Amino acid sequence: MAAKKPFALRLDEKMMKAVEKWAEDEFRSTNGQLEWIIREALKKAGRLPKSSAEEDRID
Repeated sequence: MAAKKPFALRLDEKMMKAVEKWAEDEFRSTNGQLEWIIREALKKAGRLPKSSAEEDRID
């Protein structure tokens, strides 16, 4: 598993509540949901290295 780098993320309160609800619906932590959202966006944009896409699957 790759090392994780912590950082602060500021989100609008309504957006955060929506992410929390989505995470709950998907049985993920909020952090896990945000990682999944970012990973999916990077894959869709073709910006995620192939090795990372295969190693870091959460599906």
